[in-house]
Amino acid sequence: MPRLVGVLALQGDVAEHLRALSAVGARAVTVRRPAELASVDALVIPGGESTTMSRLAATFDLLQPLQDAVRGGLPVYGTCAGMILLADELLDGRPDQDTVGGIDMTVRRNAFGRQVDSFETDVHLSPLGVKALRAVFIRAPWVERVGDQVEVLATLEHGPRAGTIVAVRQGSLLATSFHPELTGDTRLHRWFVETLVTG
Repeated sequence: MPRLVGVLALQGDVAEHLRALSAVGARAVTVRRPAELASVDALVIPGGESTTMSRLAATFDLLQPLQDAVRGGLPVYGTCAGMILLADELLDGRPDQDTVGGIDMTVRRNAFGRQVDSFETDVHLSPLGVKALRAVFIRAPWVERVGDQVEVLATLEHGPRAGTIVAVRQGSLLATSFHPELTGDTRLHRWFVETLVTG
């Protein structure tokens, strides 16, 4: 039976991730409550507004269960705001902003600028082979520091920010600055499900 993959449905681009996960053969469901979190084999934390998501997670009594699930080894993929929530250290966040943590990295929130500074570019992710992935960056974070246990999967290849880290993995945790769910290219979702969830 296909693995049950939840999408944290507090705010953000939930529907797009549900579609991408279903397209790669996962059973995709929304997660808003601790009991729903406890029932899934893996979780996606979507893009959105990270401060709103962290506040809503606290309101729904979900923040501590999320932290416990990550510490317990639940495979989690975070995109954009999800990357921010998976960071152990956050720069430019609100003073009261909590993260789920789990990846030994320092992430700068809204590092690429405001909504008008959004852009697309091709990135090469080491697990996906030679074919580039089109990456959509919307008020995106970037990674300023990674620990020894963190594998860098992709960096920007061109422009003034060439070399900036935009995709990482630590164990069963995956995070990207960008939104693959907005492009129709489901290779990264497939890799997450087949390698980190099922494998």
